[in-house]
Amino acid sequence: MSIHSGHPFADPDGAREAARQLRGRLGGQVSLWTAGSGAGRAGLTVSSLLVVPGAPPYAVALLDPDSDLADVLDAADERCVIHLLQWRHRDLAEQFAGQMPAPGGLFAADTWLDTPAGPRLADIDTWAEGTVESSRRIGWSLEVLVRIDRVEVGDADDPLLHRRGRYSH
Repeated sequence: MSIHSGHPFADPDGAREAARQLRGRLGGQVSLWTAGSGAGRAGLTVSSLLVVPGAPPYAVALLDPDSDLADVLDAADERCVIHLLQWRHRDLAEQFAGQMPAPGGLFAADTWLDTPAGPRLADIDTWAEGTVESSRRIGWSLEVLVRIDRVEVGDADDPLLHRRGRYSH
């Protein structure tokens, strides 16, 4: 039940940015990108990404340039872990997106494995490790090009999906 028929803070129809609406309608599986070690760990929920097959394969992500993860990955040769999240990770996705409190810090609630590429969720089925090759500002984002060094593909029984600002499965 809701007291609003629509989003109470949405811009009026005529004032909405068309490209942003287009992106929202694309949808896709939610990923979590992590990097760093110890007190320098950082992470961000990322829904704007592309995997480019090839030899070697690449991942391209659009990050919030003001995020801690962007600070870590805005340099060549930095390493990162890309997690494809499942429905059971939806609260974690909200926490790393800054939309839900994370008591004790972002990395306190779950079990993480320390890897050379950064922290990796212990219960993740599908993940990749990569090395940043370049980054640049594009639009309101930081575009990060990552060479994929290692991939583990598991079951995708219940993926966490994102479309038009909402999670589903």
